[in-house]
Amino acid sequence: MTIEEWLKRGEERLRRGPHPERARRDVELLLMHSTQLDRAALLVRTKETLLEEEAGLYRNLLKRRAVGEPIQYILGKAEFFGLAFQLSSNVLIPRPETEHVVEKAIELAARFRDLRIIDIGTGSGAIAVALAHELPGAHVTATDVSMTALITAKLNAQHNGVAERIRFLRGDLLAPVEVEQFDIVVSNPPYVPSVDRDSLSVEVRDHEPAIALFAGKDGLDVIRNLIPAALAALSPAGFLVMEFGFGQWPAVSAMLAYAGFDQIDFTPDLQGIPRVAVARRP
Repeated sequence: MTIEEWLKRGEERLRRGPHPERARRDVELLLMHSTQLDRAALLVRTKETLLEEEAGLYRNLLKRRAVGEPIQYILGKAEFFGLAFQLSSNVLIPRPETEHVVEKAIELAARFRDLRIIDIGTGSGAIAVALAHELPGAHVTATDVSMTALITAKLNAQHNGVAERIRFLRGDLLAPVEVEQFDIVVSNPPYVPSVDRDSLSVEVRDHEPAIALFAGKDGLDVIRNLIPAALAALSPAGFLVMEFGFGQWPAVSAMLAYAGFDQIDFTPDLQGIPRVAVARRP
């Protein structure tokens, strides 16, 4: 079969899957990965046939995508804040809305000398690596309960040239640094309500790590613990920058105020939904 025929058959198969609107782009990405060709070269060579090993790899990748495995896991990579990240199924796929966390932290960074930042629940390292890349003078710490996630995060720090400026520690929330203080605490914690599990897409529900997604019946279990822990870890006039879920901003606002934060503000995502909380320790 020619590349053109593989493209056509693959697209037909993925159009019967969970995301038919992405079928053509996905099969192109899978064929690019299987042949190690860029898109321009692939489309120029559509009349050529695949090598046997290329065809075998493509069939396997297509099968994985057809049952809903995210394209980022299949390809083992994703982009975040203009940087390339390696991925495994042990970490969440970095999402565009999380870039707002990085943007807000960068805005706040100019207020501090000898800036100290900690990323709680770093996962792939996306936030920590992006901040270290954008703020070369900052001291960055990243924590996670998952050793496999920390391994991925360290690889991404190395790949993006910031490994020497990020300290990776294993532990829950701020437990690994309980005697230290920071100027900015950033986090994209688990915040999906467990009762919403069945309503999630097959890509998320069946393939992304549950420990990084779900946080109790209302999705706020981790945030309830994170907010007071962050307050205790912040230096005076330091900031918490935290992502949260749809419809959670009233509860998050109340928890921040109750804990003792002031200057509480919310940043919307591209759909206008409050997505990132920024709050100051007095």
